[in-house]
Amino acid sequence: MAQNVILDSVDRALIDELQKDGRLSNKVLAQRVGVAPSTCLARTQRLQNAGVIRGYHAEIDPAAVGRGLQAMLMVRLTTHSRPLLGPFVEWVRRLPQTRAVHHVSGPDDFLIHVACADTDELQRLVLDLTARGEVGRVQTDLVFSSWTCGPVTPPG
Repeated sequence: MAQNVILDSVDRALIDELQKDGRLSNKVLAQRVGVAPSTCLARTQRLQNAGVIRGYHAEIDPAAVGRGLQAMLMVRLTTHSRPLLGPFVEWVRRLPQTRAVHHVSGPDDFLIHVACADTDELQRLVLDLTARGEVGRVQTDLVFSSWTCGPVTPPG
């Protein structure tokens, strides 16, 4: 988890540019935000060390790799307790279908975004979930379309 970091306009510009294209070279990134390459590298490393920048990823189209059926699974545990949370989250995160896991408030405990090859795989996944002793209920909603939004920007 990130520390409480004070971000100035250069940090904000770095964050914005890297979210648009995480493959930018340090030289190009420095030019875009208006600082020297050495300053850019030091700033980027500081943001990484502070946990503001958590990684660099390629965005893959699930349908292009055979996982065109996406769903949101709302999962309610039998008991919402610390001993159950960690093992459950780690198990879900290891599933090849899992795109994101959110621990949420409200009637459900988790919102899990999955991408499956077809309805048969989705059904097996849901049955595997409900077979776990700590899972009390699973509701499945299919995802028809998704849109990514703008970059995460610090307040202010």
